[in-house]
Amino acid sequence: MTDDIRLAFAHPSERAEASSQTPCDRISLRDYVVEVEIGAFQQERGHLQRVRFNVVVEVSPLGVIDDDVDRILSYDKVTEAIGAELEAERINLLETLAARVAERILLEPQAERVFVRIEKLDRGPFSLGVEIVRARDGVSGAGQTHVEAPHPRVVYLSNAAMASPHLGGWVDQLADRDAPLIICVGQADVAAPQSSNALAQRRIDLLAIEQNAWLLASRDRRCMVVGTRTELDWAMKNDQICVWAPSKIVLDAVDGPSASPRAAVELAAWFAQEMTATELLVIGAEAPASSVPVCVMDGTQQALS
Repeated sequence: MTDDIRLAFAHPSERAEASSQTPCDRISLRDYVVEVEIGAFQQERGHLQRVRFNVVVEVSPLGVIDDDVDRILSYDKVTEAIGAELEAERINLLETLAARVAERILLEPQAERVFVRIEKLDRGPFSLGVEIVRARDGVSGAGQTHVEAPHPRVVYLSNAAMASPHLGGWVDQLADRDAPLIICVGQADVAAPQSSNALAQRRIDLLAIEQNAWLLASRDRRCMVVGTRTELDWAMKNDQICVWAPSKIVLDAVDGPSASPRAAVELAAWFAQEMTATELLVIGAEAPASSVPVCVMDGTQQALS
């Protein structure tokens, strides 16, 4: 075996040493295994699998540390970075998870370069994985400008409200307010296909909502159907009116909604909470239980309160 091949499969600490241009200090996390739901394939949904992390962080030499734990980069910061990214949302790709873990670690002032190797251990009689390297000069570190996503106003429209002649006027009034606007709908009045498989039925019901979302967007060209958090954040910052397509966010949520997609108002309330909305306005349906302030209209009012 050549030295290049050996290093390719060696622990990231050896790879870090071999590729370093200057002497540096390193801390490492070896063979940290957690069970998590991850993966892009349908058979990986709804099941936990073991994932192994090996992480090496190169840190700025600190000189005399006087045995003071507050002057070092704690190992806990590495495991906390992993935990925070696993808890944030369900992730499909190891590459995505590795990049997010690395970026979080590099926010620590001492961190200069980080190697992250992640492997799936239960996909066969072998391990499948990725390894990435990120450096502080490749990310915006402590001096980065963080622009927080705005807090939207979430509006739920019943099917009767969608068909109302007041729809355009409601959108006019809502778009003219300070908070970005995200509209939620339920399934159309036409019954969705039925399946005896619960997971299949859940997807069918979510897709039925998305069909209705596209129907609403076709009635008002200002509305754009959006299904990912990244798209939502961009749209809110750019004053784009969104209609929520729920499949990806619901299926990828670590702590998903307890409400069935058929209980569309309750699903909208969960979404409003996830988006830290300023308000949930319900037009043409009853108010759901919600930690977000709820306002209800009966669907016949021409002017919003």
